[in-house]
Amino acid sequence: MHERTMGEIVRDQRPLMMGPEATVAEACAAMHKRRVGAVLVVEDHDRLSGIFTGRDAVRCLAEGCDGAHTQLRRAMTRDPITLAPEQDAMDALRLFNDGGFRHLPICEQGRVRGIVSRYDFRAREYLRLDEETKFFEVLR
Repeated sequence: MHERTMGEIVRDQRPLMMGPEATVAEACAAMHKRRVGAVLVVEDHDRLSGIFTGRDAVRCLAEGCDGAHTQLRRAMTRDPITLAPEQDAMDALRLFNDGGFRHLPICEQGRVRGIVSRYDFRAREYLRLDEETKFFEVLR
């Protein structure tokens, strides 16, 4: 079975990106409009500095921040774990499973190429992860 690479999955993607000076409210509105769960926070057009997700929005509001005035630089997750375009679907699924992530930026030398979420993967890729997980549980 051919292992899809991150580069293949994000090939025609136009991820939602905003600068660190954008506000939480602007990011949430853009996420709602695009029907996505994350904003890649970038500087110099495509250099990743962080990620802002729905979880970050909830945390920010729970801490009492004012979404209309709080900039993403204060609410984002800094230096998120990323994958390179040549890494495969199993690398992403392992990170989702082990790290509890829902979104992973795809970067090449710090520059954004796309983003993947749990929904970007096929049933057979999840089946392979299940088989791998069961195998390692037997070894315990």
